[in-house]
Amino acid sequence: LPGLHVVAIAFALEVSVGKTNTVMALNNSDVLLPCTFTTCIGFQDLVFTWYFNSTELIYHGKIKSKASEPFLVGRNPRVEFVGSTTGKDNNISIVLKNVEFSDAGKYTCHVKNPKEKNAQHNATIFLTVVQKMVETDNTVTLIIVGVVGGLIGLLILFMLIKRVVLFIIKKTQDGKKECLVSSSGNDNTENGLAGSKAEQKAPPKA
Repeated sequence: LPGLHVVAIAFALEVSVGKTNTVMALNNSDVLLPCTFTTCIGFQDLVFTWYFNSTELIYHGKIKSKASEPFLVGRNPRVEFVGSTTGKDNNISIVLKNVEFSDAGKYTCHVKNPKEKNAQHNATIFLTVVQKMVETDNTVTLIIVGVVGGLIGLLILFMLIKRVVLFIIKKTQDGKKECLVSSSGNDNTENGLAGSKAEQKAPPKA
């Protein structure tokens, strides 16, 4: 049934490593490998495990309930648990200490919740180890932004000049129309046309 399917999704266990699944670390530094999990019905005797390249177990922990913090079952000596499960987020992140180039690879955070009929879920994060952090050269970006900004500025200036020129032309044309009306009236008067002053002159005396 569709309704039951929606409920099943709502109660599903989910594991996340954040917005991005890639991490870069400097050689001989410590690096945080983030991981959190969510479950709508809670958890009991939950088991979480971190694997390196899918096979090597580097951290194994258990959590009795929401009221207790995880306890260690087994770990690699260079791995330290830095999460907490009694707070708002069920954080099961770890820190890998003194990373080496050989530590680069895939790290999988795996969670199993017996309270959800042993529902299991995992998330993967990829670690890259570098000798030194390369500063991003923003020169090209700044040039592009400057050129685009300049073009927009010129466009606005052009539009303003265009409006001023059109305004001046309109005013000039209005002035010419007034002159034409005025000169037309003068012509009528001089030529003695209807409505002119010529009609208003008294007839010459005999």
